[in-house]
Amino acid sequence: MSENVKYLDDKNFKNTISSGVTLVDFYADWCGPCRMIAPIIQELATDLKGQATIAKLDIDGAQDTTAEFQVTSIPTIILFKDGKEMKRIVGVRDKQSIKNMVLSVL
Repeated sequence: MSENVKYLDDKNFKNTISSGVTLVDFYADWCGPCRMIAPIIQELATDLKGQATIAKLDIDGAQDTTAEFQVTSIPTIILFKDGKEMKRIVGVRDKQSIKNMVLSVL
């Protein structure tokens, strides 16, 4: 677990994504592909520190937010800028493609 990754829930989600660039990994502990990209998310949190917020949202514990953004498959990574959804990736991707997605909106 990285100290640079912010953990979100239904209560703090809106406030966290409201300003700046925020990458949110929608995941579940029981999801194999989610566990595969977890180290990538942690590395990105370190690489992009000070440029973007890197966050994780457990879909089992934040069902309202999960439903609001119509996340039906995990892992789903959504990139927000000032509270608006900019881009979305569903499934496992390599670190560079996720990083490029973030850099494209900075």
